[in-house]
Amino acid sequence: MKEKIAKIAFVVLMIAACVPCVDSWMALMAGIVYAFAFGGPAFPKFAKKTQKYLLQGCVVGLGFGMNLQAALASGKDGMLFTIVSVVSVMVLGFLVGKILKVDTKTSYLVSSGTAICGGSAIAAVAPVVDADDKQMSMSLGTIFVLNALALLIFPPLGHFFGLDNQQFGEWAAIAIHDTSSVVGAAAAYSDESLQVAAMVKCTRALWILPLALITMVFFRKNAGKGKLNVVPWFIFLFAIAMVINTYLFPALGVPESVGKTIVLIAKRGFAVTLFLIGTGLSKAALQKCGPKPFIQGVVLWFAIGISSLLVIKGF
Repeated sequence: MKEKIAKIAFVVLMIAACVPCVDSWMALMAGIVYAFAFGGPAFPKFAKKTQKYLLQGCVVGLGFGMNLQAALASGKDGMLFTIVSVVSVMVLGFLVGKILKVDTKTSYLVSSGTAICGGSAIAAVAPVVDADDKQMSMSLGTIFVLNALALLIFPPLGHFFGLDNQQFGEWAAIAIHDTSSVVGAAAAYSDESLQVAAMVKCTRALWILPLALITMVFFRKNAGKGKLNVVPWFIFLFAIAMVINTYLFPALGVPESVGKTIVLIAKRGFAVTLFLIGTGLSKAALQKCGPKPFIQGVVLWFAIGISSLLVIKGF
């Protein structure tokens, strides 16, 4: 009986997340409440695959609402922050991992996920370092929990610190791990923040490629196992969508309403994605994090969050 109720509730809540009046944070909270009530998604394989591909499709959809020239102008400062933050987090992660005596592979995965784009970065380097299931679970669990927290606390913190839309977009893109959480937090702040965050985050995510290559150098014995099939191709499609919206649509006389409709659909898709993410945040998922990797993740998260905030505020 409980299983049947769980399936019905899952479907009803996922459909409800599509309704325009349901904010992103509401969808996430609904997912979390569901996870604690039923122990996880009723359709785990469906939820895992859907949230991955739906997220990628929605990021591409956002590109149809962005002007390439304006996005580059607004995101150029964030690109510099990205380069500095990626290198700094990887170095700090190595040191913190040594101090806490986190095993090398788990420490490297947590650092990679924090430095670039959460689960995608971890998925890219895990085969290269030959990480086992436990190391993957601990690192992904740590990043996952912190992402969920970021969605809830970053918008209020942005208002508390008096960040304008540009500043919050940059801060969210640098200090939050996964693209879904970055977009969710930025969308809750403002449309301008969303555009800035999407541009900076996608630039940051491209670091997956050099990271995977550098990892092969440091973990030579597993170099042959390295798999670059997790290249974030959707980011290139995101850039193409911006080009189409900036140049092709105007040239063909396509109404602005077309781009706005695509963006609206993408935003609803993000709400569904966040609900699915929330359904995975069960007690069992929290227990997989492990205390030491989680502490390392929190230290790195605080470090990148505070340092990037100070730079953005001009201190």
